[in-house]
Amino acid sequence: MIHDAIEGFTDALAPMSALAGLDLGTRTIGVAVSDRFRSVATPLETVKRKKFGLDAAQLIKILEAREIGGIILGLPRNMDGSEGPRCQSTRAFARNFSALWPGPIGFWDERLSTVAAEKALLEADTTRKRRSEVIDHVAAAYILQGALDRMRHLGKPDPDRNGE
Repeated sequence: MIHDAIEGFTDALAPMSALAGLDLGTRTIGVAVSDRFRSVATPLETVKRKKFGLDAAQLIKILEAREIGGIILGLPRNMDGSEGPRCQSTRAFARNFSALWPGPIGFWDERLSTVAAEKALLEADTTRKRRSEVIDHVAAAYILQGALDRMRHLGKPDPDRNGE
């Protein structure tokens, strides 16, 4: 099921399930994952895009191997907050992917996520070649971490954590 609001997405999640964050680009998909406590996002890998069916199969393989309970997709809004063609493409991906994968899918505003990821990599003195290899999944981690922080701020603790 697809959720526009993070609150609905959070309510749809199974307890103690990890999340995945996806940064959809035209040529690549950055993938990041969280821990089961949903506290830390970690960059995982970048998937080279081919055709939707092949991309979806590769993503499902990752999601199943990591026992992912929900997906956060970066929603590339324009700087004024409006939605353009890239948002429409992301929403279409979510609709198509939700027909193949049963878990909840949510969106997170990804404005400036790549800029923030690039800045973090520059501060870490990463080479230009290495930055180009990892930027997409680092951006996915930035997107996922933003959603995780918001979920924690909503104050809906995981019932299996005994209110920790």
